[in-house]
Amino acid sequence: MNNNFETIKFELQDNGIGILTLNRPEKLNAISFQMEEELHNILDELSTNLDCRVLILRAEGRIFSAGTDLQEGLILNSKKSPEGYEKFYYLEVPEPLKRKIYHQWRITQLIVKLREIHQPIIALIQGSAVGGGFGFLLASDIRIAASNAKFIIASINIGLTGADTGSSYFLPRLIGMSKAAEIMYTGKSVDAGEALKIGLISKIVPNEKLLDSGIELAEEMLTKSPLGLRLTKKAINLSLDSPSLNTIIQFENSSIVLAFSSKDVGEASAAFFGKRKPNYPLK
Repeated sequence: MNNNFETIKFELQDNGIGILTLNRPEKLNAISFQMEEELHNILDELSTNLDCRVLILRAEGRIFSAGTDLQEGLILNSKKSPEGYEKFYYLEVPEPLKRKIYHQWRITQLIVKLREIHQPIIALIQGSAVGGGFGFLLASDIRIAASNAKFIIASINIGLTGADTGSSYFLPRLIGMSKAAEIMYTGKSVDAGEALKIGLISKIVPNEKLLDSGIELAEEMLTKSPLGLRLTKKAINLSLDSPSLNTIIQFENSSIVLAFSSKDVGEASAAFFGKRKPNYPLK
């Protein structure tokens, strides 16, 4: 896989755990045009990569992400942009309005891709997760936070709306409409304790244990059928928009029958009766 990145890092462990890291700590992991394009690149690769079975999403530095890099992407004139950016991004969208449209389209397509890739995503959060960074977390499957984590929908606080990067879709489904509305209307900072109470995160761990906790959970998932995990994520995605119980039941039935035809079932049974961990093929 391509690892020639500047704003992100990606590591694929031998056991099938992928670790995707936002890597602009000096800029508080603000989301630039370059980061957007590099994230698109890696997510496109992951969409067809069966060697990576579970994805951990994390960030370097003291905070997860400060959100959109307003100075770099939407405020500075293209002539003042960092070296090399004109060639790849600014020449395509030279006008301020077009830059905003382009950015909004590209960052929201990342939200869609995070849901569409077959790997379950475990997000690890330290410090603040703001704006688009918060959006990345909402599109993840499971969220584990350090005690200093904070979640903020920043757009409502800077004259925009609180509905951004999928927040109006995910938040009501995750924590209920009333609490989601409060957070989106006020732009309040939600600390780790409140996030745990309302079900936004699964648990709170010490900062130094954050990655270990994510890997431990990922390793537990690796004991499950690779096909089973992929079909489960697909079922969850469909259930978010399913018009009826009967519709999702039909998909679940098809998934179960399909999974039964996989060699994974034989390995799972042998491991169960042999009282050992299953050894699934990656592909």
